[in-house]
Amino acid sequence: MKVKFYGVRGSLPVCGREFERYGGNTTCIKILREKVNRIAILDAGTGIRKLGKEIIEEGVNQPLINIVFSHFHWDHIQGFPFFLPAYNPNQKIGILAIGRKGEAHDLKGIFSQQMQEEYFPIQMERMGAQFDFLSYGDEEVIQGAFVKSIPQFHKRSGGSYGFRLDDEGASLVVCTDLEYVDGIIDPAIIAFAKDADVLVHDGQFTTEEYQNKFKGWGHATWEQAVEVALQANVKKLIITHHDPDHDDEFLDDLEKKCQKVFPNSLFAKEGMEILV
Repeated sequence: MKVKFYGVRGSLPVCGREFERYGGNTTCIKILREKVNRIAILDAGTGIRKLGKEIIEEGVNQPLINIVFSHFHWDHIQGFPFFLPAYNPNQKIGILAIGRKGEAHDLKGIFSQQMQEEYFPIQMERMGAQFDFLSYGDEEVIQGAFVKSIPQFHKRSGGSYGFRLDDEGASLVVCTDLEYVDGIIDPAIIAFAKDADVLVHDGQFTTEEYQNKFKGWGHATWEQAVEVALQANVKKLIITHHDPDHDDEFLDDLEKKCQKVFPNSLFAKEGMEILV
């Protein structure tokens, strides 16, 4: 598998020279399953705009493109109206809520609401692509890959979901937009990530920021991400969902601190590609 980051920022997109190296777009990750040459997308923050352009420019011929959503906060869906393949009448797009079977009752409404004429000039039913809105259980085989999900504490939205993809002899875990209540690491998350080849984990805040200002905001610290990686015995850790106030210099400093504790770790940057 190959994983490429198109958006690594949390909460809202940012721009400016001080954000150029890590990027300012909100969450979007492409997963390429190399043996079957098939892509899937995790979340549709503003980073999905560039991904969509690349899909068109590279002539990707995949009849069904699945977009899996960790949850539906604005920063994880706001790029969807700018995803160019969604305007291709020959393209089918799956909108997937994994772990929410029986709970996600109006997926179409979530996306069409942000595209009402009061907010956007093109309504969803006029985009052109064919959309399938699907909710799955905790463990599923999707397009030949084994996918597991786990509920996460993300209080203000009623919860988010982490994902584990086991395919082609490799394992990828993505846990973003989760908070550890009272700073106590959830043992279920550790078990979920156990022995993964790559763990992509929310690290929006520092411990000091979290304790002083951001308790209850639904996010983890980079120090907690490291603790999960250590206890779960993962091979590689990627910190993502960077706070909009954390510029390149600040993130460089945090990455160095992180690598002193967990050497095989990186802070995600837009355009970064890793082999799982």
